[in-house]
Amino acid sequence: MVITLNASAFSTPALPVANSACVWIGRVPITGSAVAPNRPPALSNCCKKPPSSVNQSAPNRLITLGKIAGVFGIQGWVKVHSATAPRDNILRYSPWRLRRGDQDVGSYRVRSGQVHNKGLIAWLDGCDDRDQAAALVGLDIVIERQQLPPPSTDEFYWVDLEGLTVETAAGVTLGRVTHLLTTGANDVLVVHGDRERLLPFIWDQVILDVDFERGRVRVDWDPEF
Repeated sequence: MVITLNASAFSTPALPVANSACVWIGRVPITGSAVAPNRPPALSNCCKKPPSSVNQSAPNRLITLGKIAGVFGIQGWVKVHSATAPRDNILRYSPWRLRRGDQDVGSYRVRSGQVHNKGLIAWLDGCDDRDQAAALVGLDIVIERQQLPPPSTDEFYWVDLEGLTVETAAGVTLGRVTHLLTTGANDVLVVHGDRERLLPFIWDQVILDVDFERGRVRVDWDPEF
């Protein structure tokens, strides 16, 4: 069942949520920058490059989409902090797997949800009053990597880069990718090793190839910088 909220009470009408877990999220062309918030671009973008530069075989793992941030009203609605772009994309990944740290709490189907002011609100199965909603506050909303729509052979998600080793063309290890940033000019790999490095994600000029099977990003970069 989908509940429809009174439009006069909210900025936008309630958004019915389909049972399908997957909805396509943004892509990044080979040239040009992404249009997405700084954190976390991993869930909002997909990078494109000819298959010769991408060895596909990204591992499956849990990806945090957001958090239950509070309660809303008395009928079991919750406030949601979303890490997807746009932020209401999180509503499409139903059911939500909720976790506290490393412990699974349960799987909850999203009955309905919508943008409200600068955040989101959602109504989940099993939450019919304020007390039930309050019990979920602080829980992480996660999905498995395989729930993301499969990229084509010349694409990959930013989230798949996190944790990969970054090496220069000469074989010097710079560190590991911790996350990515979106700037006005181009996307940036944040690499932690002996120190933090910010590498522009520019194919051929900086990024030479991405090899998921070897867990490596090969770059044209001076280790002294």
